[in-house]
Amino acid sequence: MASLFSSKLISTLFQDERLNFTPNKRLAYYLAKKDKIDFIYNTTALEGNPMTYPEVQTLLEGITVGGHKISDEQQVLNQNKALNLLFKMIERGEFEISRSVVCALNHKVSYEEALTWGVFRTGQVNIGGSEYKPPKADDLDQIFENGVKEITQIKNPIIRAVCYFLFGAINQFFWDGNKRTSRLVMNGVFISSGYPILNIKAKDRLEFNKVMLGFYDRMELSPALNYLIEYYIKQNNDFLLSPVAERI
Repeated sequence: MASLFSSKLISTLFQDERLNFTPNKRLAYYLAKKDKIDFIYNTTALEGNPMTYPEVQTLLEGITVGGHKISDEQQVLNQNKALNLLFKMIERGEFEISRSVVCALNHKVSYEEALTWGVFRTGQVNIGGSEYKPPKADDLDQIFENGVKEITQIKNPIIRAVCYFLFGAINQFFWDGNKRTSRLVMNGVFISSGYPILNIKAKDRLEFNKVMLGFYDRMELSPALNYLIEYYIKQNNDFLLSPVAERI
């Protein structure tokens, strides 16, 4: 799978002169924290969580919300803890794309939701709605090592971040919470590079799911990469200052 994310291959798939944002770590971090509740709501909504934005906001303020499964509330609270951990890593300069960081984030994301959390899965998993079969558990260590080596060579932070998200999603390193964990790592790359986050909105869930299923079934990087980067550019257009792209 690592070859799918090679920097040489990616440079032929996506080149866009709109990708040179002027980094501003202080502003990127401020905006990410400011949008924390919105990010948590959208992240859990994309997973099918029925809690509304006001309910998520109320729950994160420490007030219980009636009429929902305990698992729905647990998912929101776990995402909050995981995001807080990511912010702490960034503040301390400890964030990087590494197994220890990814596993620490998944431990918060999937706590008491999955068979195990914070460690790579030891068995086979499936992806609902797709014929694609994720790699065997015995191959995950090498796939992760090779893939991260390739992805960290990508110079442009936008492409590097999005590629990690797709890498984590398609390989399903954990029993559960793979997209949520990979989304946190992706945004860790953005924030630590001085770039605004990518926050896929709940209203775009159908389109996003179609793109991801197409990515799994056809294992073609270009359509998913293009979709996510276009989404990112549109969402963060105000941050865009220079038309000259930083090349991979």
